[in-house]
Amino acid sequence: MLRPNPVPNQFLTHSFLEEKGIELAVKRLDLVHPEVSGNKFFKLRHNLDQAKKEGKNKVLTFGGAYSNHIYATSQAAKAEGLECIGLIRGEGVKPFNHTLSSAEKAGMELHFIDRTAYRNKAESEFLVELKERFGDFYLIPEGGTNGLAIQGTSEILGPEDQQFSFICSSIGTGGTFAGLYASLSSTQYLTGFSSLKGNFINKEVSELIRIHRIYSEGQYSILTQFHFGGYAKYHEKLIEFIWWFYENFGIVLDPIYTGKMAFGLWELIRVRYYPRGSKVLMIHTGGLQGNIGFTERTGIKLPMDAPQGL
Repeated sequence: MLRPNPVPNQFLTHSFLEEKGIELAVKRLDLVHPEVSGNKFFKLRHNLDQAKKEGKNKVLTFGGAYSNHIYATSQAAKAEGLECIGLIRGEGVKPFNHTLSSAEKAGMELHFIDRTAYRNKAESEFLVELKERFGDFYLIPEGGTNGLAIQGTSEILGPEDQQFSFICSSIGTGGTFAGLYASLSSTQYLTGFSSLKGNFINKEVSELIRIHRIYSEGQYSILTQFHFGGYAKYHEKLIEFIWWFYENFGIVLDPIYTGKMAFGLWELIRVRYYPRGSKVLMIHTGGLQGNIGFTERTGIKLPMDAPQGL
């Protein structure tokens, strides 16, 4: 099974936090593994272990051309000595971007399918066709969210995190959020920051909790006003905040998930959403490889490494 590095909680020091009376720390999941970063590490580790238990030497999954999941799965499969197939939404135009070229270099066999066929990725007939084409494989869904992924993400919080009354996380497919919710104590409240436009994420998370029979001693809420226009959308204000955060705390954020969450959290602290004296933990879910692809697409430079002296 994939082995994690120690994950530190980095406490932030800033006059703004002192003024509001908030103690804020960042759980640095971006440091959990050199290649399989952040929440993807926790989503994949039990799935790859299960593939080996079932005697399967090949995994297959789905994703877009800039997908953190595709990148992480390719690296995790390489580390575990498994073959890997990635079905990528859209056309395969060379030269590949950083995400796809890195995945291919790690040994992932890339196949491109049109968007119509991609919508059938969960249909049984389509999966039978894939078995006929690629042979026996262990299926990991798009984004990696399934029961084993939720089991993995329920292991993110440890005893050292019981001191925090409020936990904050970004939301994509909901698997990480569901796992965090499952591990809350009775004194903890989980706030989710959706990177997707619309309120449908509330229903999807409720379904995950119901289907996987998740019981939690804590409570949660999901905020949908910090998406900056929707998935992979951004504003100049978000980019400026990501740079400000990096320059002040030496922590790199991405504009898809962690940047939007941190921006939203900072706004909540500004309006005194959290009571004075609160201890808040922000989960850094990694995904920083995507910053390279973002710059490739937009020409907008983002932080890549921690600045010297911080």
